[in-house]
Amino acid sequence: MKVAVAGCCHGALDKMYETLELLQRRHNVRPDLLLCCGDFQAVRNEADLRCMAVPAKYRHMQTFYRYYSGEKKAPVLTVFIGGNHEASNHLQELPYGGWVAPNIYYLGYAGVVRFRGVRIGGISGIFKSHDYRKGHFECPPYNQQTIRSAYHVRNIEVFKLKQTKSKEELPKATKFLALDKCLPHRDFLQIIDIEHDPTAGDSLEYDAEWIAVLKATNSLINVTQSSWNVPENNGLHAKWDYSVTEEAIKEVLEELNHNLKIPCNFTLTAACYDPNKPQKHMEPVHTINPQTTEFCAQFGLTDINDRIQQAKEEGSVRGEYEEEEEEMDSSGSAEEPSEYNTDNSGLSSINPDEIMLDDEGGEEDLSTCSVDPSPDHPPEFSASFSDIRIMPDSMAVSSDDAMDSTNEDLEKSGVSKQVEEKSLNERPLKRVGGSENGNSGIKIKRRNQAIYAAEDEDETK
Repeated sequence: MKVAVAGCCHGALDKMYETLELLQRRHNVRPDLLLCCGDFQAVRNEADLRCMAVPAKYRHMQTFYRYYSGEKKAPVLTVFIGGNHEASNHLQELPYGGWVAPNIYYLGYAGVVRFRGVRIGGISGIFKSHDYRKGHFECPPYNQQTIRSAYHVRNIEVFKLKQTKSKEELPKATKFLALDKCLPHRDFLQIIDIEHDPTAGDSLEYDAEWIAVLKATNSLINVTQSSWNVPENNGLHAKWDYSVTEEAIKEVLEELNHNLKIPCNFTLTAACYDPNKPQKHMEPVHTINPQTTEFCAQFGLTDINDRIQQAKEEGSVRGEYEEEEEEMDSSGSAEEPSEYNTDNSGLSSINPDEIMLDDEGGEEDLSTCSVDPSPDHPPEFSASFSDIRIMPDSMAVSSDDAMDSTNEDLEKSGVSKQVEEKSLNERPLKRVGGSENGNSGIKIKRRNQAIYAAEDEDETK
């Protein structure tokens, strides 16, 4: 099976799919699956642009909206994770994953799915220590802080992924390939050829073990700003192992009648951008996506966005009551107490899973941001994928190298694949194309660096 792996596409879907068509014409290579490793930018309208943590001069509509509206359809099944330049309000609608457009699937905050027997796992966002132990409390309209913290990885998502079987626990006839948001990085596209199950269908499927893990960890959902530690074997938790049994996986299969196909239930949840009727002052709203509602109802899970709305309503009522008390007691404090438990004295300040990255870039006054949708005149960073060259052997990712850094990569953000086929030692990964000097594979790289030029204005990747 041929899999295309792309770095940041920044919403330029037309260019990305045109590159794949060019690849087919020049090299007779047609991928069966496209994986995008962050900064996908599923921007539907002007309100979504306001939810992207980038300087205003980089807020351009690009071409995703054409796929969202149905004007176009992705020519190849596309699976992606979120990065740190996203329409966070849109992706937040699908915390457990879902379709952002026909044939384009988002893995959620963290997720595992299957395609033709290939296991695909990923975690969205970037790591920041000050938000890592918080819950998913953000929702639109965002402020200066939450527009950025919304895409910061949380410990609960890493914890969930760690409950899935590791390489050592999988059967011998298993191969493992790990990719994250930094490798490949930014504007990058390569084609790899991997083994798959020839008897499997062409539909994207649920991973039964992952569904069982979600069910097992559902009680750990946190939608507050309070920091907390995930369960661990340190004498403070009655239970710390949330990995699932074969019986739990079997129950999931029975619930689904052994039909793991992910339903094609994409639904429009926001107005689509109309270049003839721009609405530069459109504001984002917090939306409950029917896909998430259906998914949670089917598997008995908590709808995170519904829980956030409940918390907001409870906090609003509590705030009104406290204001009335303050008016009655003129000697009382005018400071409204926080609705969140901010006592972290019992929490360890050392996180063994922490990955130290550079600090984020400077802040921007969101109230003065200009929104400039201009699909017909894209900025410099929308330059097309261009150079076609043979990928050197140094770019190859061996299964051993990938496994050595798996746990660390999950905390950053990434896409990992576990292929349940032949033994690792029996047959190595292959790359399409080749030459007599041992180089193999095809790499297509575009020069799309303008968005990263001003580090003082943008996020650290």
